[in-house]
Amino acid sequence: MSSPSAPFVPTTSRKYQYFTNVEVTPSGVAIIKFDNPTKKVNTLSFSVMREAQSLWNEVAANPSVKSVVFTSAKDSCFIAGADIFDISSVQDKSTLVPVIEEALNFFLKMRERGVPMVAAIHGPALGGGLEWALWCDYRICTDSSSTKMGLPEVKLGLLPGFGGTQNLPALVGVQKAMDMMLTGKDIRHDQAKKMGLVDLVVAPQSLESVAIQTAEGLANGSIKKSKPKAKSWMDRIIEDTPPGQYIMWNKIKEMVDKNTGGNYPAPYAIIDCVKYGLAHSSGLGKYKHEREEFAKLAATKESEALIGIFDAMNQQKKNPSKVDPITVKKVAVMGAGLMGAGIAQVTAEKGYEVLLKDRDDTSLGRGLSYMTENWEKKHKRKRMTKHQFDINCSRVTPLSDQTESWKRHFASADLVIEAVFENLDLKRKIIQQVEEVTPDHCVFATNTSAIPIASIAAPGPEVKRPQNVVGMHYFSPVPSMPLLEIIPHAGTSEEALATAFAVGTKQGKTCVVVKDVPGFYVNRCLGPILVEVSALVKEGVPLETLDKAMKKFGMPVGPITLIDEVGVDVASKVATFLASADLGKRMGGGDLSLMTNMVEKGWTGRKANQGFFTYSGKKDKKIGSEVKAYLKEFTGGKVSNMSEADIQDRIASRLVNEAAKCLEDEIIENPVAGDIGLVFGIGFAPFKGGPFRYLDAVGVSSYVDRMNGFANTLGEQFEPCQLLKDYAAAGKKFHG
Repeated sequence: MSSPSAPFVPTTSRKYQYFTNVEVTPSGVAIIKFDNPTKKVNTLSFSVMREAQSLWNEVAANPSVKSVVFTSAKDSCFIAGADIFDISSVQDKSTLVPVIEEALNFFLKMRERGVPMVAAIHGPALGGGLEWALWCDYRICTDSSSTKMGLPEVKLGLLPGFGGTQNLPALVGVQKAMDMMLTGKDIRHDQAKKMGLVDLVVAPQSLESVAIQTAEGLANGSIKKSKPKAKSWMDRIIEDTPPGQYIMWNKIKEMVDKNTGGNYPAPYAIIDCVKYGLAHSSGLGKYKHEREEFAKLAATKESEALIGIFDAMNQQKKNPSKVDPITVKKVAVMGAGLMGAGIAQVTAEKGYEVLLKDRDDTSLGRGLSYMTENWEKKHKRKRMTKHQFDINCSRVTPLSDQTESWKRHFASADLVIEAVFENLDLKRKIIQQVEEVTPDHCVFATNTSAIPIASIAAPGPEVKRPQNVVGMHYFSPVPSMPLLEIIPHAGTSEEALATAFAVGTKQGKTCVVVKDVPGFYVNRCLGPILVEVSALVKEGVPLETLDKAMKKFGMPVGPITLIDEVGVDVASKVATFLASADLGKRMGGGDLSLMTNMVEKGWTGRKANQGFFTYSGKKDKKIGSEVKAYLKEFTGGKVSNMSEADIQDRIASRLVNEAAKCLEDEIIENPVAGDIGLVFGIGFAPFKGGPFRYLDAVGVSSYVDRMNGFANTLGEQFEPCQLLKDYAAAGKKFHG
């Protein structure tokens, strides 16, 4: 949340706080520019909307104004959306209804003036920013890669509240509008023009002049106001006939049910608002219904949780180090496997020079193919231009042990990220090789998932600069997983920590700094889950039942599918490692031979087409006869009909307790980092907001009671950690 600032005092040169002074051209075009000087982007807050009404009174009172252009004084942004903290700060959400009505009346007042309005968009026009543009008569955007339009409110558990659920379907058609609003996806300039969201696409340098010319043309009648794009015959059948509508709404609901599991109310409210508007097309009742539904959503625990995640993401952008990072221009990545190639990909995409090195040309070639194939997919889907594709490829220099010049290339590296096999001796040997050829300031980051950073960085013949060593634990697949754990050891310099954090943030990752302990944070929390899953399987709970229960809880996939996806061998290695580490009784209660036996059989998961499930093709999976026989032997023939709630609580409590223990032991700095780490690291139900917001919602005291009940009947592995006991006794919450 932004810090308080001195009250705004109008001057002749700056009459408004959030807008530049209105310019009126000789031809009568009023140019209104959004400009919040205290923020990098423009947002729509309650105060912005109030000031906009004062500004509009000035425009409306000027008889020389014939048309209006809305644009931004910022080079990087039109309007990035509503100020979400305005909404979250309101205690009684029902009071949002008259506030939204006042804002909507402003848009209606603009229309009543009768002057044509043009939205000139460069950069993001999201949420309320796009809704503002939808009230205009004509929309022009630039062909810049930074220009994007969308209604992402659903990602915060909300719906477009300034007329978006009504104005967007009327402009682009119901199907395209529903796709935008239910996914919150961004629309780029070419797609926006094709679907009729904008009327014209121009170069950034031409935007203002073309917008003024268009406003003049609209005023004198030489240019017609924007009209909805003509529908194809198929769209007319689907959207404008009762049978087509029936099929369309059924398909939309099926999609929402599948994607949300019924856990998110916002998509259903969006559907309701659009259907209401189609049934009540005349009058303003549809807008009243929309804002009432918005206020109801704003009061839900799901929206509170999702806004909490959004706030946490912003908090995690602040570099925790006390010093500035070194300037990084060139990043070397050691190891061209899936992890190394993925790290190289996201690094090159953000403008760094990248050295990608592996032991031989064959291994190196696989890594290069992985990157180029990913970029080709982006280009094919129009998420990357051919020019950008070529630039990304040119930023990567492939090197192997056979490349005679590799040492010369490394001589100018500022950061080296190692992503080789989990072998301590190998990692230390690589540090030795790197230190011999890199400058003294070069930071060395290891992408280990288990080996203590202190062991890798221990001073000795192989490591001369331990202060430059830091852990950067990426998650697979790197291009799509948003989390990065940064792990300093006791001797890591503040400069090395700051550098790792700065590079990770620029790579597009949400960075969480964690203590150098076995498993760090995310994998440490995953360990007790793996043990509990083995215990439940041992008790005879069917695999499909386990998966179904945890998906119902809100996890993206069930635990059995998760183990198959990450690899049974990987999961087994993590669980076995943590069982012998410092977690003690918290890794008890299960039977990890469930997975070690499978690894010995070669059942390593999807990558081998055989894990708990047998795989054929991308989607076809089943439990084969061999696995059934193995499970019968493992369980002794037991079959359990345990309740869904018990399954969920047993697995979730092991995870939540470990997260709380990590906070107790200062492995993570605060509950915000803990929530973000598990939501982005393992997909902990986003609508619950992470383990600590989940505890706040259900009540720490009642959760401790539930765990104590399990401890009494199942064993000490369920005993709540001391921090949970303390919070329960004091009636405290983790988030204020």
